[in-house]
Amino acid sequence: MQTFPATQALTGQAGDVDFEDMWATLSSSFHEIHTKNASKLSFEELYRTAYKLVLKKKGEILYDRVKEFEKEWLSTNVRTRIRNLLSASLLASSTGGMGGTTVNEKRAGGERFLKGLKQAWEDHNLCMNMTTDVLMYMKDRVYCLDQRRPSIFKASMGLFRDHILGSKIAEEADNTTISTMLTTVILDQIRMERDGDIIDKNLIRSCIYMLEGLYVADEENESTKLYTNYFEPEFLDASRMFYRAEGDSLLIEADAGTFCKNTKKRINEEQDRCRSTLSPLTAPKIKLVLEQELIKNNIHEVICMEGSGARFMLDNDKIEELQMLYDLESKVDPAKEELKKAVQKRVVELGSEINNAASVPSQAQGPAPAEVNGESAKGEAKAPPVNVQTVAAIKWVDDVLQLKDKYDAIWSRAFDSDQGLQTALTRSFSEFINTFQRSSEFISLFLDENLKKGLKGKTENEVDAVLEKAITLLRYVQDKDMFERYYKKHLCRRLLMGKSLSTEVEKQMISRMKMEVGTHFTQKLEGMFKDMTVSEDLSTNFKNHVARLGDPDPRRVELGINVLTSTVWPLEAIAPSSNTTDEVRPKCIFPPAIERIKQGFENFYAEKHNGRVLDWQANMGTADIRAVFPKVQGREAALNKERKHELNVSTYAMVILLLFNDLPPGESYTFEELRARTNIPQNELTRNLQSLAVAPKTRVLIKEPMSKDVKPTDRFYFNENFHSKFLKIKVGVVTSANKVEGDKERTETEKRNNDTRAGVIEAAVVRIMKQRKKLSHQLLINEVITQLASRFQPDIHMVKKRIESLIEREYLQRLENSSVPTYEYLA
Repeated sequence: MQTFPATQALTGQAGDVDFEDMWATLSSSFHEIHTKNASKLSFEELYRTAYKLVLKKKGEILYDRVKEFEKEWLSTNVRTRIRNLLSASLLASSTGGMGGTTVNEKRAGGERFLKGLKQAWEDHNLCMNMTTDVLMYMKDRVYCLDQRRPSIFKASMGLFRDHILGSKIAEEADNTTISTMLTTVILDQIRMERDGDIIDKNLIRSCIYMLEGLYVADEENESTKLYTNYFEPEFLDASRMFYRAEGDSLLIEADAGTFCKNTKKRINEEQDRCRSTLSPLTAPKIKLVLEQELIKNNIHEVICMEGSGARFMLDNDKIEELQMLYDLESKVDPAKEELKKAVQKRVVELGSEINNAASVPSQAQGPAPAEVNGESAKGEAKAPPVNVQTVAAIKWVDDVLQLKDKYDAIWSRAFDSDQGLQTALTRSFSEFINTFQRSSEFISLFLDENLKKGLKGKTENEVDAVLEKAITLLRYVQDKDMFERYYKKHLCRRLLMGKSLSTEVEKQMISRMKMEVGTHFTQKLEGMFKDMTVSEDLSTNFKNHVARLGDPDPRRVELGINVLTSTVWPLEAIAPSSNTTDEVRPKCIFPPAIERIKQGFENFYAEKHNGRVLDWQANMGTADIRAVFPKVQGREAALNKERKHELNVSTYAMVILLLFNDLPPGESYTFEELRARTNIPQNELTRNLQSLAVAPKTRVLIKEPMSKDVKPTDRFYFNENFHSKFLKIKVGVVTSANKVEGDKERTETEKRNNDTRAGVIEAAVVRIMKQRKKLSHQLLINEVITQLASRFQPDIHMVKKRIESLIEREYLQRLENSSVPTYEYLA
C-alpha cells in the first residue's frame, strides 16, 4: 500500500467533506466494535476518516458525537444488562432486608452481579481503547490538545461512571444507584468472608480496580478516586460496626486468651484482605479501626476479665497469651498503662501474701524451746536447728526471689524486655518489700545463713548468683541504714564465732554492696575485717612476747584475743540483754589464773597503744578446758577409770567451771553464790548453767533439784560420774533459738537507728547550709530528703526537729524579715 502526505491527499477537497456520511461510517464501525465484530474493519480507513474530519475543523462535532454515541450505548445496552443481574435478594439487601434468601443464594447473586459489572467494565475499556486508536489524531495532535478537553478515553470513563455506576438500579427505584449496590455487594461478600465463608477475591479485586480507575470528576486526581471517596469510607464504617459488635460479643462469650487470639487473627486477616482483595492504601486505615474497636475500647475489660484476664495469665505462666496481650496494647498505648496496672497490682498482692505468711510466725512472741547443741533441755525430742521464726525469715526471702525470678522470666519472654514494664515491676516489688517492716532484717538473715553454711559446695557461679540476688533485694529496700545495722550484727557474730564459710566471699559481698550503695555504707564493715586481721597479728605478737619472758608454768593459759574498735562493731546489738536496768554491763570476776594473763595482755597492749582502754566482753568469748574426771569405785567399767576430756565452752561457762576446782568433793554452790562469785548477769548465768547441768550430753555439773528451769535456790555439784565417748566436747550455750528479733528488741533497734539517723540528718543540714549560706525551709527539707534518699527515707518531722536542735545550738538562725521561712548558716 502506498501512503501519501496528508496535505497532498486532501488537495482540492476543501468543500467536499460530508460529515454525516463520514460519521455514519464511524458510528457503524463503533457499533461493530462494541458488539465485538471488529475483525472485518479497516482501522486505517477509519483513522483516515476521523483524520479528515478533524483536519476540516469538524473535531468538536466529532468529539460530541462520539460522547453521545457512548452515552447512548451505555444507557440502552450496558445499563439494561447490569440491571437484569440484580436479583431479588440483592434488591432486598439494598433496602436492609434479606428477602428470605439464604447466605449461599445471596453470595451467588452478588457474584453474578459483580461478574456482569466486571465484564461490562472490561468490555468498555477494550472498546474505548480501540475507539481511541481510531481517533488518535484528534486525541494526541489537534482537537483535544488545542481545546484543552479531556481525551475521548477519559471522557468515556466519566460516561461509564455517570451512566452506569451513577444510574439508579431501576427507573422506579429511589436514589439507590448501581454504585451503591456495588458497595453493598462487596461489603456483603467481605462480611461473609469474615464469618468464615469462601468468596471470589479476584472478582472483588477486579471491581476494586474499576473504582480505583474512576474519579469523582473528569479531572483525574489521586484524592478524587471513587474508591477513596465512596467505597473506602463505607467499608471502614461497616468494619467499625462489625468489630464493635464482635468485641462486645467476645467480652460476653469468650475468655481473655480467646479474645486476644481472635483479635490478632482479625488484624492479620484485614491486612491480608487489603493486599489481596482491596487496596494496600486501606491497610493503615482498617488497622486503626481494629485498634480502636477491638483493642482500645475493650483492653481494660480483657485485662481485668475474671478467671482468664491478666491475673490468671500471670499466675499460670501463660506466656503466649501474655505476649499477645502485650502486643495488642502496644498498638494502642505505647506506655501499656492498663497492663502495667494489672502487673503491679498482682505483684503487690502476691508480695503482700508473702509478707503476711512471714508475719504470722514473727508475731508468736512466746519463748521457743530451749536448745543445747541441737537437743531440747529434757533430752526427749530433738528440736529443729532454727526456730519457726527464722525459717519464716529465710522462706520470706526465698519466696520474694522466686516471685522475682518468675516475673523476670515473664518480662523477658512475654513483654519483650519492655523498660516501662521493668520500671513498673521495680516499683511494685519496692512497694511490698518496704511495706514489710522486717524486710531489712530478713534479707540480712538470708545472707547470714548462706554465708555461714548455705554456700557450702556451691560453684563460683552459683555463689555469684546468690550474692547478686541479695543485692537485687537490697536495691528495693529504702531504709538501707536499717539493713546495714542488721548486717553488721550478723557479720559480727560470724566473725567472732568463726562461723563464716569464706572470708573471700564475705569481702566479695561487701565489695558488691559498696558498688551498689557507696563507701559510706561499707566503711564500718571493712573496719570489722581490718580489726580481725590486726587482732591475729596482735595475738601472735603477744604469744611471742610471753615466750620471750620464759614463763616455765606448763599450766599457763593461752590467750587468743580479738581487739574490736568500739565505734565500728555493734557490740550492744550482739550482746544478750541482761536483767539489770543499768546501761553498763557488770564486769565479770575472772579466776586468778585468768585475771593474771588478762593483766599481762593489758600491759602489753598499753605499751603499744598508749591512751587506749580495753573493755573485756566476757559474754562474747569461748574457752577450751582440759577437764579430768576421777575414777569412781564400784561403778560400770566406763567410770572405773580416770577420764579426760577437752571441753569447748563459753567464757562465762569457763569462769563457772574453774570455781569448782577449789571446791571440796561433795560440796556445792547455790545459784546466788555463783552469781556473787562471778558477777555474771542473771539471765546469762541461767543460760550457761542450763548448758552445763541440764543438757543430757554435756551435764558436767549436777543440779538439785533436777529440772529444765534454773531457780535462785538451786544447788550445783561437780558431776564426777560424767562420761562421754568423745574426747572433745562442745558445750553449746542454751539459747531460745530465736534469731528473729521480738517486738521489744525490734523497738530498741529502731530507737538506736533513729538516734543514728538524727546525727546523719544534722550532718546533712549543716553540709547543705554551709554551702548555700541561706535557704528557705522547704528547699532545705527537699535537699535533705534528696541527699539521704540513697540511705533511708527521712521522716519530715524528724528533719524539722533536727533543724530546731541546730537552731538551739546556734548552728543556724531564722531570718526574721523573710517572706517565707528561711534559715541562715552561722559560721
